[in-house]
Amino acid sequence: MTGTDWPLWEVFVRSRRGLSHTHAGSLHAPDAEMALRNARDLYTRRSEGVSIWVVPSAAVTASSPDEKDPFFEPAADKPYRHPTFYEIPEGVQHL
Repeated sequence: MTGTDWPLWEVFVRSRRGLSHTHAGSLHAPDAEMALRNARDLYTRRSEGVSIWVVPSAAVTASSPDEKDPFFEPAADKPYRHPTFYEIPEGVQHL
């Protein structure tokens, strides 16, 4: 297997404890261990991260931006999911 045949991996980095992992980019590697090492070298060179996830791109399923309206439309008819649906009683300082 040559470098051009290696699978594509998506890299997610958590910059500090308590924060979420965010997508940092993609890279090609022959296996998960090498993808993790390469991601460390490429995306956390200056100690920007405390945790790295690598996921094969083939394992990621995403919605299409072209289908945004029909895909997310069912959520629009559920106003109780939005904080504007609720009234906050007077005197409540921390909710």
